[in-house]
Amino acid sequence: MRNFSFGNTCWSRVSNWLALLALGALLAACGGGGGDPTVDGGGSGGATGGVAATVGVSLLNANGQPSNTVSANAPLTVRAQVLDKNGAGVANALVAFGVDASLATLVPGTALTDAKGIASVTMRPASNAASGAGKVTASVTTATATISGEANYQISSTVTSKASIGVALLTASGSASNALSSSAPLTAVATIKDQDGKPLPDALVVFATDNALAIMSPSAGTTLSDAKGEARVILRPVSLAVGGAGTLTAAVVMNGTTSTSAINYVVGATTLAFGNIVFESPALEAYGSTQVALDVLSGSVKYTDQSLAVNFTSSCVTAGKATFASVVQTANGSARAVYRDLGCGVNDVISATASGVSGSRSAVLQIAAPQAASIQFYSALPADKSIVIKGEGGLLRSETASLKFRVFDTFNNPLPGLKVSFSKADPNAEVDLNPVSGTTDANGEVTTSVSSRSTPLSFRIRATLDGKGVSTLSDSIVVSTGTPVQKAFSLAISDSNVEGLNVDANGSAISASVTVAMGDKFGNPVADGTPVAFQSNVGVVGSASKGGCNSVNGACSVDFRAQEPRVPTPNTPATVCNGPLGSSDSTRPGVGTICASTSDGSAVPIFAKINFFISGSRPATAFLNGGGASLRTDAVTDLGVVSWNVPEVFALQINDVNNNPMPSGTIVEVANIVRATNGGVSPATVQKTFPSASSLPPMYQGTSHLVTITSPSGQACAAGVATFNVNITTPHLLTTSYPFKLTFTCQ
Repeated sequence: MRNFSFGNTCWSRVSNWLALLALGALLAACGGGGGDPTVDGGGSGGATGGVAATVGVSLLNANGQPSNTVSANAPLTVRAQVLDKNGAGVANALVAFGVDASLATLVPGTALTDAKGIASVTMRPASNAASGAGKVTASVTTATATISGEANYQISSTVTSKASIGVALLTASGSASNALSSSAPLTAVATIKDQDGKPLPDALVVFATDNALAIMSPSAGTTLSDAKGEARVILRPVSLAVGGAGTLTAAVVMNGTTSTSAINYVVGATTLAFGNIVFESPALEAYGSTQVALDVLSGSVKYTDQSLAVNFTSSCVTAGKATFASVVQTANGSARAVYRDLGCGVNDVISATASGVSGSRSAVLQIAAPQAASIQFYSALPADKSIVIKGEGGLLRSETASLKFRVFDTFNNPLPGLKVSFSKADPNAEVDLNPVSGTTDANGEVTTSVSSRSTPLSFRIRATLDGKGVSTLSDSIVVSTGTPVQKAFSLAISDSNVEGLNVDANGSAISASVTVAMGDKFGNPVADGTPVAFQSNVGVVGSASKGGCNSVNGACSVDFRAQEPRVPTPNTPATVCNGPLGSSDSTRPGVGTICASTSDGSAVPIFAKINFFISGSRPATAFLNGGGASLRTDAVTDLGVVSWNVPEVFALQINDVNNNPMPSGTIVEVANIVRATNGGVSPATVQKTFPSASSLPPMYQGTSHLVTITSPSGQACAAGVATFNVNITTPHLLTTSYPFKLTFTCQ
């Protein structure tokens, strides 16, 4: 700093001292600091590793703005920044803060600087009573010196404002009163003012009282003060009958301080009574409606101060014969509801009660009885309206039908308690009717029964409403379907020559289906559920669940599968079919027997049996044109010489090992044809063939097939030898091949 001389050396020294003093003051005003500026910052300085040269102290409020006023509600942040001699922040320096303990507190008392050389603590007044001004310091101690900074502050005392509250009880007219009753509710008014006596709006006021005596509206008892500083709730007795004295309190909280006010009140019971029950229409037609009105009175006037729940009862409503609200809230002192008749048919007594109302009230409503309009056939049991002939039985079948009718009024509602008579539409119908009359129940229903005799027929029953000239007929009921009879017992199998002599059925696949059909002596299908048993002397027959089957619409079926045993043993197993009433099983090789039987309930069984082939999978013999020698698979059969323009047709008869037909569906076809044209095979498959009626086998019962071979189509005559095979392939894809040759000439 340059010195200026004003004529003597002394003034120069003084001016230099003043200049330094001014600089110190400037630093103090900026939250400045002190220290020895000659302390080496460690070479190049920097944010780490340096030695403190200065400590600056500043005071900040909650918004980060400079402030030197601290209070309980407005603490300050004391921030110290430590710089080296190069002006760089010193990190990780330990800063010790100090303050007058009687004025303020620091939390914490020490802190480390961050990367910018800043350390901060919080300062608050030492107590609510603290006042005055002081100095806060921040110091850093190095190996050679202690450098510090400081800042001034002052304490601002905070005066907590407190609200005042007063409460009053007012009648509906606005006059003060502490007498509370159901007919005279009170309004509680709390007036809120601040410390200056001014109305305090939007203050939360909480009202409370003994909830066994009174209730408030709003029910929570909380509300905000208005612009006048007033908060209001409505106070009512808990019930009409309650009595006693209580206290209402009102509380408000301001700046953490609660202010309260209280007022006492007395509750007096209210005496209420009913007026008369009034019907808009005192006499109702059936299914009509009317309004029911009942006043609640306090003295001689309607009680309108609060809504009451009026309970209504009615015998017709209880019985489900009318509708009427069981609980009705009063409005303007009256309870009103609509009564609707649902066919009660008698005068109804309507009664009313209510909590807090003395006594009850009753009145009689006249209701006309509904008039019968129709009778309808409703249902039959059995549902299929079919019964069996008397004495013929039948599984799950009945000889008696139950018929139900219903009586309805003009509004199509069922009518109870009316007499209905029954009769046969055809007086000569051979059925028995019991009972011949009945009375409708609560659902308007009445029932009679009809039993069969020995004659099949259809009939109808008439139901008549006594004294009303109203009647109806039932649906037609059929009497039919007796037990099965032998002459109407029939048995069939879907495949007569089953491939099974050499192979089993393919897994769970069936080889054939066996069907039985049954009828009664009148030519009707027997009743559903009639059981049938099956036996077989080869393979297995029947269902896995039952062995047999139960009829549906007079018939049922089971499966047959080819497996062991494959060679039948006649009359084994023993069945009714080969017993004393039947005949011996066939002894022909390769012929199986299936027996089906049922019962009509007597000791004599009803049965039928059927024979079928168990066919082999390879032909044992093959005859050409009825010849006596069988063709061979390992030798070529020579068909001779034919003209090229003349088709060669020959018959091939094939038989299994028992001289029986091959399995039905076996394919016969020409294959591997050379120098010729395939004219086809007829029939191309083995047809279904049943064993002959004779007990002795015919010489051969195999099938015959015509094979046609022609010269090559579209070619001029070329003499030569044609070759081909006739392949025989069973349903199980087992193939046998016979080789042939044929010589064509041009003659």
